[in-house]
Order: sequence, then structure tokens, then C-alpha cells
Amino acid sequence: MRTNGKGHRIRQLLRLGALVTGVALMATACGANGSGSGDAGEANDPPSGEAQSGGEITVILDSGFAGDWSTGLDSSTSNGVGANLPQNSSIYGGLFTLEADPDGSNAQLVPNQAESYEWSEDGLTLTITLREGIEFSDGTPLNAEAVVWSWIRSLSSGSTSAPTINLDLDRETPDLDQEFIDSVFDALPADVDEDLIMARLGAIQAVDDLTVEMYLSVPNGSLVNGLPAGNLNLIGSPTAYAEMGAEAFSTTPVGAGPFVVTSNTQNQRLELERNENYFKDGLPYLDAITFQSVAGDQVAYQTVQAGQGDVIEGLSDINLIEEADNNPNLEMHLGAPTSPYVVQLNTRNGPFEDKRAREAIYYATDFESINQGLFGGAGEMSQSFTASGGLFHHPEVPGYREYDPERAAEIVDELGGLHVDLMTTDLSTARRVMTALQTQWQEAGIVVDIHSYPLGDIITKFQAGEWEAILQTAGAWDPSVGIGVAVRFGSTSPFSGTPLPEGAESAQQAIDEGLQTELDVLLEAAVLTVDEAEREEHYRAISQYISDEAYGPFGMAFSPAQVMRQGIHGPGLDEPIPALAVNQGVLYDRVWVEQP
Repeated sequence: MRTNGKGHRIRQLLRLGALVTGVALMATACGANGSGSGDAGEANDPPSGEAQSGGEITVILDSGFAGDWSTGLDSSTSNGVGANLPQNSSIYGGLFTLEADPDGSNAQLVPNQAESYEWSEDGLTLTITLREGIEFSDGTPLNAEAVVWSWIRSLSSGSTSAPTINLDLDRETPDLDQEFIDSVFDALPADVDEDLIMARLGAIQAVDDLTVEMYLSVPNGSLVNGLPAGNLNLIGSPTAYAEMGAEAFSTTPVGAGPFVVTSNTQNQRLELERNENYFKDGLPYLDAITFQSVAGDQVAYQTVQAGQGDVIEGLSDINLIEEADNNPNLEMHLGAPTSPYVVQLNTRNGPFEDKRAREAIYYATDFESINQGLFGGAGEMSQSFTASGGLFHHPEVPGYREYDPERAAEIVDELGGLHVDLMTTDLSTARRVMTALQTQWQEAGIVVDIHSYPLGDIITKFQAGEWEAILQTAGAWDPSVGIGVAVRFGSTSPFSGTPLPEGAESAQQAIDEGLQTELDVLLEAAVLTVDEAEREEHYRAISQYISDEAYGPFGMAFSPAQVMRQGIHGPGLDEPIPALAVNQGVLYDRVWVEQP
């Protein structure tokens, strides 16, 4: 067990984690892929004993985040790839994984289904070599052609999980087998831009059976870092898709991961069994795994206490984390924090078109008080888009507008009043933070309506632009990927409320015409180099820009906990891995249960 149940242990560990991860970040700043994670002492002690095969577990997921797979589990069409990493990694495995030492340090990208990757000298060509002999669970090969098929779908199906990549679309499309071309178009929306698809088939090519090359128009220093958190990492079987059709494949996708789907009741229960065709000898250790969605942290904790579940991924309620830490029947492990809370403000309509209204929110917001009141001071405060577990952490930003309720009230008077519609995801901790914000803002004379919605509804509101202010978390191990800073503040991201570029009426128009804001240029520059020092300078400038324009006050970050019953071990559970996005990933092929 990680702790011995002392009352203040959780706070001590969180602070220790913040300190050591900060030190580790500095130590790895000159490296290629430093994690910012460090020695967390006994919090991260590796399991003892040899891994054993057999057994099964039930993993409890919060329906407000990972437990919501309402847009299905087809990795190319789902909008929840980043949230549904537990299910996706179990079904698809992945070309790459983010792994760390047993104590959580030295995190790095590791080829998994891929054998290796290499950049060309000019940084414009990424070559990925696949491991030989990998088959999907239907017995068909996971080869270069399957990767191309999957990548084209992921980039072209309209999913909000699709990354933005500047492909070299001027390359000539190679001669391709007509059956393959048909299989690509048959798996895409009917109204897809066929010329664009053919151009993408020129930019993403299968060089041979095991080699894929992606040709870029500009370098992308974070492309590979971002693969484990996105849909390009998750390769599905083209043959299974053709046989099953879109709807069935979305419900019971076929990948080459450690488990296969046996039953899927959407947003409720996903049952998986061991993939006997898995490419790693002796793995997975488990015979079966079930993901059960429940409504909130309290229900999740009660479910495990009642013996109806074995693991809670991403428990965020600080009181329950502390209770779990003191429960002799459970283990609790923390990861390195990467995602601070932020109140995103939509500048494109409503009150926050006026910068003064945005400034009023900054001055009216006291995240430190919330941190003390709700989290016992355990959260790590940040004035920018990541925490100490992530790369390019800037805890303080010059000129940042701090809590000043009198100044907030003055601005509200200047505006003639301020009425705000504030929403958040339907998670218990997020709701509590939102309620605290409502109280603080009302004290400054701001009228606040609050709402909480399931993740799917939040995404819909983002896409429709039907929001004013939203309490979210922002951050990732690499801030350019996952739900990192570009997703929250890039003008063309569907999850952003920053101003559109001058001359653009929509994000799509900005993309089509290559229009950018000053912030977009900074965000782009941060990934146009693989030099870590240059990236550091760019991200420091981005922190400053967001603060100066008052696009959203940041607050506390803390690590969601992995809670499990005694005797369950594995990377991402009792061996921490920095969070790719909100929650740390779990490598379920190496999760094992102590047998009687």
C-alpha cells in the first residue's frame, strides 16, 4: 500500500510531487522528451513480486469524462478519443505509448506496434516502421496500408479528435490499387472532398509493407509526442470495417490491442476479453476487463467499496482521495499534475467580446481561496496552461491580473452590469469549483447562471459556439497536443473562444485562407522547431499573450488519483505515468492481479 493512513499524508504527497516534478522538469529541459516527473518517494513505489497471468478486473469510469463514449469507439470518428483512452488503448493498443520508470520519472515516447520512427534532416518527412507480424484480432495484418487507411479516415471523417497537421498536399499521389482507394472512400462521409483525400494520399504513403511516410509542408516538433493521446495512434482493421459497416464497427471496433470487445452498452458498460492474437508473448496478463460508467466520484468510490469494481481511473474528489488513502483495503496513487483549471471566456459574442468584462472575471476570481477551501491547499497553483508535470511550465506570468474584488466591482459598474452564463462538465469536483466561482463573482456584482452537462453536450455547445464561459482543465504532457494550449486557445480549434483572425467569419474560412491571429502565430512557432530551448521561449510568450488579453484565468492543478483494491498492479496504476491529457494513461496489457 502506498501510504499508512496518516491524516495529512495526501497533502504532503501532493506538495512533494509538485516540488520534485518541478526539479525534474528543469533537469530535462535540454532533453528531447523530458517528462517533468520525478521521484515521488513511497507514493510511487513499484509493486513487489512477479506479474501473474489470469483474473479479470472492472474499471470504474466517471460518466462525465472517460465514461462517456456517446460518439462511439471507432477511433477515426469518435469525438472522445482523448477522454476514452482507457477503452481505446485496450482495444487498439497503439503505435506508440508514453511510458516512464516505475517511480514515474524519465517519461518518454516508446514504440509499441511501431518498431521505430525517424525524421528527415529537414524535419519534413516522418518515417514510421511497423513491427513485423502484428495482426488485428480478426487475423488480418496491421501493415502500412492499414495505417494509411486509418490515418486518412482519422484526418477526414470530421471528428473533433482529428489533429491539425500541415501535410504537403502538393505531392503527387502514387499509383494505388483501386480496391484500396475504394475502401478508403467507402469508409468516409459521402460528401467528403475527394480531391483533398487524394492529395492526402499523396502526403501519407505506404512505402512498403511495414513502412509509412508522412510528408509535411512545415516541421512539427510535437507531432510524435502527441501520437499516444490522439486518433492517429489507434489503428483499426479495414477488413473488419468493410464487413461490419460503420455503425457496428463504432460499437465493436476491431484493433490489434490486448483485448477484444465482447459486449458494449454505450455509455454504460464495455466488456472485453483477452485477445488471443495479441502480438506480445505472454500478454495481456488479464483474461478480461470491463469498463463500467458511473455518475460521479462518489458513486465510483461506493462501487469499489461495495466490491462491484476494482479500479477507479482518475478520481478527482479530494475528500474521496484522502479517504481512499486512509482505507486499508485500497491503494491510491497519484500522477504528476499537468492540467490546471481554467475559466475559458468566449470572446466571439456575448459579454466577453469586451475585454473589460474578461478583466472583471480575472479580478473577481480567487482560485487560491478555492484551492484552500475545497482542496485543502493541495492543488498546485498556476497562471498558465500546464502544471509541473508537463513540459514548459510557467507558474507565474508577469502582469497577471490577480484577485481584486474591488477592481472587479468597478469594472462591472463601468459596464453597467455583467451577466454570465457559466458551465462545466458534469463532474462532482468541477461542479463544486463552479459553485464557488459563482459565489465569488456574485460578490463582485456579477450575475451568474451555472450549468453542468455531460461531455458530449459540452462538445456540442463548443461546436455550435453556444457558450459564454466554461470551467475546464487545460494541459497535457506536451502543451501542443491533447487538450493542450492550442486546443483551448487556438482560433481555429472547435474548443476555443479566442477571436477569429481578421477577415475570417468562421474557423473553416480561416483555415481555408490561411488566416491567423497573433496568438496562432505564436502557437504555430512553438511546434515549428524541435529545439527545446526555442520551444520554451515560444511557450513563455504564449503564456504572456493569454494573460495580457485576459482570455481565461488559470487556477489550481492537482493529480487525479488511481484507486484500486489491494493486489492490482501495472503501469499507470501503481507505477505513475504523466498525464497525456487530463488523466494518466494505463497500459492495460501489463496490468495484473495477484492470484490466490
